[in-house]
Amino acid sequence: MATSSTSTKGFIWPASAYVADAQSLTGSIRLLNKLWNDVAESQKWQEGVFYALCAGYALVSLIALVQLVRIQMRVPEYGWTTQKVFHLMNFVVNGLRAIQFGFYWKVFHIEPKVIDMILLDLPGLLFFSTYTLLVLFWAEIYHQARSLPTDKLRPAYFIINGIVYFIQICIWIYMRFNNTAAAVELAELFFSLISLAAAVGFMVYGGRLFVMLRRFPIESRGRQKKLHEVGFVTGICCTCFLIRCVMVAIAAFDKNADIHVLNHPILNFAYYMMVEILPSALVLFILRKLPPRRVSDQYHPIK
Repeated sequence: MATSSTSTKGFIWPASAYVADAQSLTGSIRLLNKLWNDVAESQKWQEGVFYALCAGYALVSLIALVQLVRIQMRVPEYGWTTQKVFHLMNFVVNGLRAIQFGFYWKVFHIEPKVIDMILLDLPGLLFFSTYTLLVLFWAEIYHQARSLPTDKLRPAYFIINGIVYFIQICIWIYMRFNNTAAAVELAELFFSLISLAAAVGFMVYGGRLFVMLRRFPIESRGRQKKLHEVGFVTGICCTCFLIRCVMVAIAAFDKNADIHVLNHPILNFAYYMMVEILPSALVLFILRKLPPRRVSDQYHPIK
């Protein structure tokens, strides 16, 4: 009996331990809530966070511009290729965001409220167009490799983007004359929907291209590098658009999670870092390779 009692004590925690753990957890939650509220109410924290976002966007915009200039210097004889347009749009989108957060106080207090929504949503729409352009590029590669027609891909890209912008403009007009909670929910749900559509586009054509590259012979030149490139970019873009889709959908029904307000600087920082700054920076790094120089017709290498 004595042995049994000793063994049982080894497996029983005293009630005081549970109480101490509960008190410690409660204290930690209170401390985090206090920190969150202090940051939300501090104008210095707001300035620091929004200016940090401004600097991050400005850096990515500069990287895209430098890469665009390098590509133009490498192949000046080509016109506006998909690669050049992609870098130009990255420069514009991130530049607009940098200006937006650099003048955040005016942007968040502009009247009427619909103008505020337009200024905040327009770069997001341009971000959608920029990265669906990458989906178009991959779709063209996949169709050419499979000897499938490609003549309908570019018109489909312009039609889809045109429909998206048309619907968004109609929503902004509706919000101008009917600025209710339902109108804001409609705008955010539409934004969530197009983010989901972009993620699906990357899954479909990024996944198809990835599978096709895996079937190439192992000794194929550049196969492994292109495989990693497509796989990483697909994963990054799918993740960022899915995060945007979920966050915007939550914000549509829970105003405490709204990122388009001044009193959520930490949430703003985390959101824009995850869905725009880091994905753009990573994709630009992965796609940093320059096109090969065009050999002059007058140059004949020695054989």
